[in-house]
Amino acid sequence: MESIRVFAPASVANVSCGFDILGFALNTPGDEIILNQNDSGEVKIVDITGDDGQLPKDPEKNSASAVIINILKHLKLPLGIDIRLHKKMPLGSGLGSSAASSVAAAYAVNELLGNPLDSMEVLEFAMYGEKIACGSDHADNVAPALFGGFVLIRSYNPLDVIKLPAPEELYASVIHPRIEIKTKDARDILKKQIQLKNAIKQWGNVGGLISGLYTSDYELIGRSMVDHIIEPIRSILIPGYDAVKAAALDSGVLGCGISGSGPSVFALSRGSRVAREAAQKMKEEFKKIGIESDIYVSKVNNQGPIVLEQA
Repeated sequence: MESIRVFAPASVANVSCGFDILGFALNTPGDEIILNQNDSGEVKIVDITGDDGQLPKDPEKNSASAVIINILKHLKLPLGIDIRLHKKMPLGSGLGSSAASSVAAAYAVNELLGNPLDSMEVLEFAMYGEKIACGSDHADNVAPALFGGFVLIRSYNPLDVIKLPAPEELYASVIHPRIEIKTKDARDILKKQIQLKNAIKQWGNVGGLISGLYTSDYELIGRSMVDHIIEPIRSILIPGYDAVKAAALDSGVLGCGISGSGPSVFALSRGSRVAREAAQKMKEEFKKIGIESDIYVSKVNNQGPIVLEQA
């Protein structure tokens, strides 16, 4: 194989009560990467689109190319690869933009080379891309983007990742207000200590959410989508958040919360009709305060990356 084109999906991390341990993949948006072998023996970024010139083209500093360089070094393969990265999702959106690029790169080069790495090895290299992009090799975006569906990160040392089922009628509504929240800022405002009573509530909700996913108990999923620890603090960074969430809940969604560190807001619904209605209502609330936004509605993506072309 000389070339390959791969799509990797966006993802929602935290999922209300599951801070840093839960995430799920979306059907849309996502990133595409095209890899072509070259004769130079070097990994080169030939083109990046959709980033407004924000992403580095230095191969060592770009998450996608850094992943590929690291994999080739690990396999001791002195190959040259040209990279074309097409960003088809907003940067800094809280939808795992860097994770989608990292997963697309890791998955694509592994396919290009005949799959010498197993899925957990691919995950660890994709996590390296996250570290390049944002300084932390967390997995709550890259794991669902790679494996699809809902994913639980039970442990990082050792790395223990569990794929969870997603009920057939579960839909996600995601709205991305066109504002910027830096992940570092969203981390810095969090409390270093929490009250035991809130921790107990949170543990109960995590267990309830996972149980609801396994049993397709939509009401239990909704009851469990309550964040007592992170959302009350991070929501102050998102203008109009309370009104946007209220509009979603009034539309009949199961639950609503902040995607990753924001500013995107997500809701889960039973069925596409409620999901689409909620997305429009959330968009209207942001518009009332002068904030334009983009909406995405999809089922939970159980597949993860897909090969679009190969030659």
